[in-house]
Order: sequence, then structure tokens, then C-alpha cells
Amino acid sequence: MNTIYLCDSSIEGILSGVYTAWASRKGHDNVKLRLKDDGATMELFCQYEEVSVDSQKADKVIAAIRNKISEEAYEVVYKAALSNDMERADKIYRFLIYGFRVGAGVVSMLQNQAVYDIFQMCRFVDNETHLLTGFVRFSEMEGDLLVGRIGPKNDVIVLLAPHFADRLSGENWVLYDVNRKKAVLHPAYRHWYLTDFLPSDWEDKIIKTSVEDEYEDLFKRFRKSIAIRERTNPICQLNHMPLRYRPYMPEFSHGLRDV
Repeated sequence: MNTIYLCDSSIEGILSGVYTAWASRKGHDNVKLRLKDDGATMELFCQYEEVSVDSQKADKVIAAIRNKISEEAYEVVYKAALSNDMERADKIYRFLIYGFRVGAGVVSMLQNQAVYDIFQMCRFVDNETHLLTGFVRFSEMEGDLLVGRIGPKNDVIVLLAPHFADRLSGENWVLYDVNRKKAVLHPAYRHWYLTDFLPSDWEDKIIKTSVEDEYEDLFKRFRKSIAIRERTNPICQLNHMPLRYRPYMPEFSHGLRDV
């Protein structure tokens, strides 16, 4: 009977699952990792075991990846764990099985399905991160605090944070992921940090500010003033700026079709 380990969706949870599956010595073909909240139906003739998050186990897996495969291999594993692919836990596990066998060269062996799957996830994460560096908009709250909202498919907020920390180093700002209810906080001239807890009144302020920002109307008027109606190309616009990013941009709020 095969065993399916149910793990948390975080990087620590996935690597805790990797450690548990490997240590079970049941054979890699006889075990599988799944996320607890993947929504998939239960498989017949399988034993299910829930894996709790264990930072020590996760750290041991991270150390093993860095020492026995490479730092680059850990970077792609970390980035793949930020993907929204519901099968990412098992795909990471299969990648590591192959990686511990062949070593540092694994990152270039795209002909292997496990490696290809990892790099596909990383590519999607990188693409969304790159797009958001241009699409994120900040609004000003009381006390000169800048607030930005995003609603990405992938959990890319930690990849965006260094970009804005560099460009807005002298500002107090918050970048809030509305889908995952987590935020990056950046005090001026200090290091940023990630939190998955914001008081409810703060969350309300962030949403309210983004809706009522005084520059929103200015953005809309600017967009309309530079538009040439005869040369409007909705298909081209969608390719360059998908609809799913527009609710978080002042120049498009309340007017997604007003192009």
C-alpha cells in the first residue's frame, strides 16, 4: 500500500514532508507528497499521514541540498515552493531524489521530467514577479506611509520586497497580498520583514486607501488623455497588462473596460 504524506503549503511544510517521506524508508516509488489543502480527491488503496511543520527537519533538508547538490538547486526549490502549482510538493520531492543522485549538474538536465517540472514552476514565478515590479502601485496613507496591494497567482511577495526596498529605501511602505493575507513591512532606511498577521483595522485601512486615493482620478485622466481611440487594440492591451492585475492599479480601478 502506498503512503501519501499531507504537508503544509509553506516551504517549511513541504521540506518537512520531504524529510518524513525520505526517512520512512518505504521506497520513493511507494510514497507521495500532497498539500493538505489541494482539494484533490482521496486515492484508493493509499494510506494517508499528516506531516506537521518542523523547522529543524526543514533546515536539515536545506543543508543537505546546499551541501550535496548546490546552492542553485536550493534556490530553484525555494522558488518552486512559491508556485501555485497544487502538485508542487511531490514535484519538489522528485526533483530532490534525482538531484541527490546526480549532484550539482541536475539544474541543467531539463530532459528529465522532474527537473523540467521544477523549472516550469520557476519560470511562471519569475514571469509574474517581473510583471509586478512594473504593475505595483503605492497609495499614500496618513503619516507618509505608502501602501500597495497585489493579488498574485503565485506567492511572490518575498521576491518583490527586495526590488521595492532598493527603490524606496527612504520610505515607510507596506506591500499587501490580498489573496494570502500577508504583508511586507518596510521602515525607512531599515530592513523589510514579512508578516502574515495584520490587525483587522489595518487591513480595512489598506483597502480603503487604495480605493479613495486622491491621485486615482489623476491617473485615469492621464490614461484617457494619451489614448488614441482610433488605434485602440484591446487584444494587445490584454497581452501587455492582463485584467487580473488591473483591480490593484488606480488608473484602471472602476473602469476596466474604459480603454
